[in-house]
Amino acid sequence: MKPKHAMHHVVSAVIVIIFVCGIVTGCSTSGEHVVYVSPEGNDAWSGTVADPKGDGTDGPFATLEKARDAVRTLRQSDTPIKGGITVVLRGGVYRIERTLHLSAEDSGTHDAPVVWRSAAGEKAVLLGGVVVNDFKPVTDGKIRERLSETARNKVVHTDLKPCGIDDYGGMDPKNSHRMELYFKQDFMRIARYPNEGWLTVADVPLTGEKLINLRVMHDQNRKTGEHNGIFTYDGDRPDTWAESDDIWVHGYWVYDWSDSFHRIATLDKKKKAIRPEEPYHYYGYRKGQRYYFLNVLEELDEPGEWYLDRTTECLYFWPPSPIGDGDVVLSVLQEPIIVLDDVSNITIRGLTFEGSRSTAVQANGGANVTIAGCVFRNLGKVAVSVADGTNNGVRSCDIHHVATGGISVSGGNRKTLESAGNYAINNHIHHFGVIEKTYNPAISLHGVGNIASHNLMHDAPHSAILHGGNDNILEYNETHHVLLETNDAGAFYTGRNPSHQGNIIRYNYFHDIGKELGHGSNSVYIDDGSCGFLVFGNVFYRGGVPGRANMGAMFIHGGRYNTIENNIFIECELAYNVTPWGNDRWKKMWTTDPYQARLNEEVNVFAPPYSEKYPWLPNVIDDTRQNTLARNVVYSCGAFTDRGEPVLIDNWVTGDDPGFVDASQQNFALRDDAPVYSHIPDFKPIPFDDIGLIIDEYRTSLP
Repeated sequence: MKPKHAMHHVVSAVIVIIFVCGIVTGCSTSGEHVVYVSPEGNDAWSGTVADPKGDGTDGPFATLEKARDAVRTLRQSDTPIKGGITVVLRGGVYRIERTLHLSAEDSGTHDAPVVWRSAAGEKAVLLGGVVVNDFKPVTDGKIRERLSETARNKVVHTDLKPCGIDDYGGMDPKNSHRMELYFKQDFMRIARYPNEGWLTVADVPLTGEKLINLRVMHDQNRKTGEHNGIFTYDGDRPDTWAESDDIWVHGYWVYDWSDSFHRIATLDKKKKAIRPEEPYHYYGYRKGQRYYFLNVLEELDEPGEWYLDRTTECLYFWPPSPIGDGDVVLSVLQEPIIVLDDVSNITIRGLTFEGSRSTAVQANGGANVTIAGCVFRNLGKVAVSVADGTNNGVRSCDIHHVATGGISVSGGNRKTLESAGNYAINNHIHHFGVIEKTYNPAISLHGVGNIASHNLMHDAPHSAILHGGNDNILEYNETHHVLLETNDAGAFYTGRNPSHQGNIIRYNYFHDIGKELGHGSNSVYIDDGSCGFLVFGNVFYRGGVPGRANMGAMFIHGGRYNTIENNIFIECELAYNVTPWGNDRWKKMWTTDPYQARLNEEVNVFAPPYSEKYPWLPNVIDDTRQNTLARNVVYSCGAFTDRGEPVLIDNWVTGDDPGFVDASQQNFALRDDAPVYSHIPDFKPIPFDDIGLIIDEYRTSLP
C-alpha cells in the first residue's frame, strides 16, 4: 500500500462515539426509538431493554424478524417518529437460517431514518453456516488405506447427518450453491492434485470429422455445442485413486481469462483420457492449458484440505492446527442474509456477515440505502449487490475471502441517460475470486451516473473493476496485485459497447499488476471498440505485464475518441498500447450482433439523448480519428507506445526523475518544484496523497 499523508478526520470519529454512547446502555438520543436484539434475547420480551433482566421478565429480542416487526409497529403508530429508529444488535453470533426481508414498509424517512447496527464496541456476526466440531480420528481401515501415510493420523472426520444439512450443493459454484468449509474463519481447500500450481492438458485428440481442439473452431463449436470434450493427461497419479463418480477438474481450458469446473464423466486410466460431463466448457479444450483435479480423497495430503463423501455424508478434514483451536463452519444458507426491496432511508451498519453460500446483502430499488462499516467474509457469492434505485451504496466496508466478487453496483436509465448516483466508496476489498476466478471483480459498476471511489483492492486472480454504461466515475482507487492468474485482461476493464460514453477514470493508483502469462495484462483495458473515455491523472507503477499481444499499462483495443491525459507511467515495460480498427472492421462490427442490438435496441445512438450528447458517435464508422494522448509523463519505462496515434500532444518520455517526493517509498506525489512542470507547463498536479482509503465516520483506522 502507498504511504498515506492525508489528515485523519478524528473529530468525526469522536462525534460518532458520542452519538452511540447511549445505545449500549439502553438510553436513546432525543426522540429516537431503540430496539434491541441479542443472542441471549427472547422474542417474548419487549426489545426495549439492552440486557436480559435478572428475573427473566424482560430484555432484548432474539431474532431479526421480531425486531423488524417491532419497527413496523413503531412506524405504524400514531406517535410521530422523531430522530429515527435504531435496531441495535448486541455482540455475538446470530445463526441465520432464512433471509431477513425488508420492504418499503420498513423504510425510514429523511429526517427519521432506520438504522440496523452493532452495539458500540461489540461485534454482531450474522452467520449463514453451522458450526461442526464433533470430529474424531479416522479408524476405518479402508479409508486409512486410501490416505497417504503422513495423513492417516492427521485427518479427522465427522458424520454430517446429525447436522441437519440436507443439501451439500454441487462442486460447480456457477451452477450450484457449493458448500465450503472454514476453520478459524479461513477458507479451507477441497483436496486437490497438485496441491499448488497446475497440470497442463497433454492433448486434445481428433475424433472422426470433429475437431475438438477449439483453438481454430471455437466460434463454430460454441454455437452448435458439437464436440466430444475428450482430453488427455500425463503421468500416472490417477492410478492411485479409487474409482469415484465425484472427481472434478477446474481449469483455464482455452483462454486464460475463462475458467470452469467440470465433473469427470469418465476417467480412462489406460488411455489417460478424461471426458468431462456435459455441458462442456464454452470454448472447449486446448492442449497445454492449465487445470487441476479436485475432490479426491487420496489427495487429502496436507493441512487445510478437506473432502466430503456425498454418499456416506462423511466429511474428512486435516486441520492446519489442532481441531480444538477454533470452530469448523460449513456454509449452509443458499439465499441472501438480508434483502431490501424498494426500501428507503435505511442504514445497515457495523455488522459482520459470513458463512453463506450466497450474497450477504441485496438491495433492490429504493433510495438512500447505505451499507456501511460492515465486514463481509467467507461468502459463496458477491458480498453486496446494489441494483437500481437512487443514492444507494456501500461505504467503508471490509470485504475479503469471498468465492466470487465484492460489490455489484448498477442503476440508472441508459435509454434516457438518467443517473442513479449509486456508489461503492472507501471499501477495502481483497482476496476475492477465491473459487470462481474470472469475471468476479472487487467492484462491478454498471448503469448511468454511478461511482467507485477511494477503494483499496488487491490480491485476486482477475480484474478489480469491471464497468460499463454512461457517465460513471472511477476515482481515487488504489489497486495492486490483481490479474495474478489471468491474462488478456485489465485491472479496470470495459469493452464491446461503443454506446458506453462519458465515463471517467481519474486519480487512481495502479501498481504491481499482473503476472507473466500468455497475452499479457494491464491496468486499464478499454476493449473491443469502446469509445469516449477520459483517463486522467492516474499513476501507473509497474502497471502491466506485456505478453504476446504486447499489452501496456494502458491498452485500447479498437476504440476511438478516448482521451488519455495527464497520467504518470513509472517502470512499465510498455506504457500505452493500442490496436486500431480500420473503418472496414468498424462497419462490419457495427452492423452485426451484438453491436447492432446494443446500438439500436438497448439504446438508440441515432436519436436523442444520444445523438445530442454524443453527436459524433453515429458517424464513428466513417471517421478517421483515433485517440488523444496528451501531457502524459512516461518515466523509466521500456517504451511509451509501440504504435503511434494520430493525436500526440506534449507527452514527456524521460529517464530523469520527474520530481517525486520519494519514489523509493512509492510516494509518487510531485514536489512543487518538480521538473515536470517545466517540461509540460499545463501538467496538472495529481492528488496522490488522497488516493485510497480514508478515515470517515465508519472507518476509524487504516490497514
